[in-house]
Amino acid sequence: MRCAVWGSPIAHSLSPVLHRAAYAALGLRDWTYERQEVDEGGFAQAFSELDDTWRGLSLTMPLKEVAVRAADRVVATAADTGVANTLVREPEGWTAHNTDVHGIAIALLDAGCYDTTHALVVGSGATARSAVAALASSGTRRITFMVRDRARPATVEQARRADIAVDEVPMGRWPLTDVVISTVPPASVTGLDGFPQSDRAESPRTVLDVVYGDGRTPLQRAAAAAGWTVQEGTSMLLHQATEQVRLMTGRPAPVEAMQAALEAALAERSA
Repeated sequence: MRCAVWGSPIAHSLSPVLHRAAYAALGLRDWTYERQEVDEGGFAQAFSELDDTWRGLSLTMPLKEVAVRAADRVVATAADTGVANTLVREPEGWTAHNTDVHGIAIALLDAGCYDTTHALVVGSGATARSAVAALASSGTRRITFMVRDRARPATVEQARRADIAVDEVPMGRWPLTDVVISTVPPASVTGLDGFPQSDRAESPRTVLDVVYGDGRTPLQRAAAAAGWTVQEGTSMLLHQATEQVRLMTGRPAPVEAMQAALEAALAERSA
């Protein structure tokens, strides 16, 4: 059985580390997982060439919206967000899933972020829509989008369908919220000298920056200095991958083996 991660750029992806560790732990010796450089223009051709040995695809940017349109069936989270980071071949065809929602939700829970009334989401693109879905599932009632111009209408409408009140602020204006989720490149985040202090001594507010692989981002450093709990983007990466493994293989993901492999790969990169 063959699986892979597609996107552009793709050389940095740690998905092969996670999925191969899962296959080894599960004893799936006839499963393989590769990475392939595929952009929007090349997706249709590459997808049409997949034969019956292919079981699943992980999709990264810029393919998360293209994948929804390519699927024969779209599950609720992918339909709601308009985003799919996973395609799984089933008897009736390819099914689109969005496991980023699961990854964000579990990453926040692991950081001790249980009660989120008001969230700030930096950006309003595909990953922001996954963040909105994860926040909605946790009972968030208000989301402020921090954007350069205007929040994307599809993202705002998604939040409103979930009965979430929506505000917008310009980049660098930081309202005090329960959680901040950044979905944009680190260099895009400005005004960090005004990042608010956490006023919770026992249960600090939480920042999740979905970017990973190059050490702490400026946002994470500013949040830590202000007394916030900082959750790494690798936590989201791990948990969205465990859900992908479950969907592709039909078996519970070996979370500890996958986490150990991820930590080893990150340590090697740092070295």
